[in-house]
Amino acid sequence: MRSGSSVSGSGSGTLLALLGVGMFSLTFPATVWALDGLGPWSATACRAVLGTLIAAGFLTARRARLPDRRHLVPLAVVAAGVVVGFPLLTTLALRSSTTSHAAVVVGLLPVTTAAYAAVRAGTRHSRAFWGAALTGAAVVVAFAVQQSGGRPGTGDLYLFAALLICAAGYAEGGMLARELPGWQVIGWALVLSLPLTLAGAAVALAVEPVHLTGRATAGLLWLGVSQFVGLWVWYRAMALTGVARAGQLQLAQPLLTLVWSVTLLGERLAPAAPLAAVAVLVCIAVTQRAGSPTRSDRRPRPAGSANLDLDVSRSSR
Repeated sequence: MRSGSSVSGSGSGTLLALLGVGMFSLTFPATVWALDGLGPWSATACRAVLGTLIAAGFLTARRARLPDRRHLVPLAVVAAGVVVGFPLLTTLALRSSTTSHAAVVVGLLPVTTAAYAAVRAGTRHSRAFWGAALTGAAVVVAFAVQQSGGRPGTGDLYLFAALLICAAGYAEGGMLARELPGWQVIGWALVLSLPLTLAGAAVALAVEPVHLTGRATAGLLWLGVSQFVGLWVWYRAMALTGVARAGQLQLAQPLLTLVWSVTLLGERLAPAAPLAAVAVLVCIAVTQRAGSPTRSDRRPRPAGSANLDLDVSRSSR
């Protein structure tokens, strides 16, 4: 009976992981739609406020305890990375970059996150890991330079900055998820950033022109929902199917975004875009296979704390 339940849970986890990847892959097209009627600052602040309303309702319904004081700094890093920094920088980038271009550059995010986590936690990875990571970075830089006529454009600079700040947010959130369920990590990060995002939305809406079209409204609503729900689905998937398997499925995300850029936005792909995306995908796959650390930060967890999978599983029942 347990074996059957395990197989069922793994199947459900795979479906949820695919759902999460699908939601994430639509972020850039939805951002372009939102920019059809909003400025970049308005779109960023409003999506965060919408995501916070959903997160606050979920935290209240689940009667989640307030985070401890020692959690505030990591939550601030998460908020800076995935609530404010990454959404704002990528939105600014998409004013001058295509979604296909951005998808290839940001496809390096898993490697950037792993590198940040290695430095932050004092983890030693194999030479194969770092070789693949540097190769992926070189592919992305070469692609950006080639597409921008010999030097990175303003949009590329925004995207590279987004990679760094989002990597910090992901890694700090992953480490904090040892003590809090993953949905609480993103939920509290959204709630704690509400004063900033609410004030930012009020100012931005007053300064930037607003022409809400159907596409702009749909894009903004999708961004608000995925800001919280996407990560909740993703953490739940990892709880059921395991972090490694879910991570393998995420390799398809840049390629899916390329598909959406053509079907939803009517973009014409540069020949180098799918080639570069596949090259980055291969590099990420190598880092995952070679990513077992020789010395990790597997410190003893506090009493009563569970690993990421168990926390999410228990909190989602």
